[in-house]
Amino acid sequence: MKALQIAASGMSAQQMRVDVVSNNLANMSTTGYNARRADFADLHYQQLARPGTVNATDGTMLPTGVQMGMGVRAASVSTVLAQGSLAATGGDLDVAVEGAGYLEVTLPNGGVGYTRDGALKRSGDGLIVTADGHEVAPGITIPNDARSLSINAEGEVYVYFADQVQPQLLGQLSLVNFTNAKGLEAIGSNLFLETAASGAPLQGVPGEDGLGTLRQGYLEESTVDAVREVTELIKAQRGYELNSKVITAADQMLAATAQVK
Repeated sequence: MKALQIAASGMSAQQMRVDVVSNNLANMSTTGYNARRADFADLHYQQLARPGTVNATDGTMLPTGVQMGMGVRAASVSTVLAQGSLAATGGDLDVAVEGAGYLEVTLPNGGVGYTRDGALKRSGDGLIVTADGHEVAPGITIPNDARSLSINAEGEVYVYFADQVQPQLLGQLSLVNFTNAKGLEAIGSNLFLETAASGAPLQGVPGEDGLGTLRQGYLEESTVDAVREVTELIKAQRGYELNSKVITAADQMLAATAQVK
């Protein structure tokens, strides 16, 4: 009886769906987080009678055939790319990416990571870093005697000094985009890595070549919709219950078969 294995695959799929929903809800307050969605596909089919097979009795062809499905499998857990709403913070090193693009950061192992988390900080040496201390490209250092800091929409970083009227340009933050941003590998801490599926990074100036702009004093909020996630959670729970009923029914049928004398 294949119903046991088919229903078991359905329960596993709904459990995975619940896991994805729970991760989304856990990251409702994560800066720059994009919600994830679980996608499923049916498993292979047992071809008891292929469509178009000639019926031996009268020579006609079967219009549909007999194809028995074997269950469901997880196809992907994809990122739903969307612009999160911007929350005002007033922080001079808080920058929200308004549009497409990621900030480039240098990881401790020397590799390159990408993030939309613009809650930037200042290290003890004045270097602009992420909340975890990763250097933000291109490596801009803020002088100790700087009175204030300004970052415009194009990513240009200016500082003001007490004895100068005109601001001084320190550098320009760049943005990076990918042909398939859904193919990036998430490694936690709001960081992503390039993969073969994402394509090579396309670096550019904010506001040009389809890249978004930067907005100082704001942070991008999570795109998780609590109402939608709770609805998905209820649907997954009901799907799990229905598949468990199939297992119960199949077990009762097997028990009835075993009792036949």
